[in-house]
Amino acid sequence: MSTTTIPKDYSRFRVDHAHVVAHESCVEWAKGVLPSQSLYQWAATQPGSRDLGGRIPAYSVLLPGQERRVVVRHSHHGGLLGRLQGDLFLPPTRAPYELLISHLLAGLGVRTPLVVAIAVYTVRRILRRSDIVSLELPGRDLGKALRDQPDADVRRSWLDSIAALVRSLTTIGAWHPDLNVGNVLLVQNGPREWDAYVLDIDRLQFAPPSDPTVRDANLDRLERSVKKLRARFGAGFDDAEMKTLRELASAPA
Repeated sequence: MSTTTIPKDYSRFRVDHAHVVAHESCVEWAKGVLPSQSLYQWAATQPGSRDLGGRIPAYSVLLPGQERRVVVRHSHHGGLLGRLQGDLFLPPTRAPYELLISHLLAGLGVRTPLVVAIAVYTVRRILRRSDIVSLELPGRDLGKALRDQPDADVRRSWLDSIAALVRSLTTIGAWHPDLNVGNVLLVQNGPREWDAYVLDIDRLQFAPPSDPTVRDANLDRLERSVKKLRARFGAGFDDAEMKTLRELASAPA
């Protein structure tokens, strides 16, 4: 586990082979789960848990004794590394970075679900597996939302919210190399009003603040994903809407 300073109101502790950082509201829950199973194994078997899909399914689950749901994910390599290394990482894994980045982004005005706990498990001394627990937000990712073929007014409100997200990433110089339609979460906060949140933040890279090449790189990656969705399902922003998104994202804050 990284020795980097942890966020306020978080604790660092160990349970058997698991090294944990958790918000104070999650400490007792994690300590109760970990002696016999991983956080991810627990989430997968709970009554009322929801499989959120994905290459490696994530699970939405209600924390015991609380009225909030969390999303529990198991870290796994993608691409070629996924076939070669699966869920095994060299320490400290991506989990501590994602915990700290989620709080950094929130503090800098970038919407992203807060990570409330991580667990890193020692495997054969030198390797690690990890689970990440974040607050669940009542929304849908952009890909699923677009496949519902919403009307023009709703689509425009989504463009406004996504542009605001891209501007906030640009302001702090954050490039997301996998900003696809599955990594933009749309949360409704009123009639025709939406907020866009960025997901899968463990791969973020940073450049100078307000660098327009960061903005363009994020938009280019998202546009490729939108076009792929459109080709596969006949649903997605059209070229004119993507042009509008670029104009909105380039406008002064």
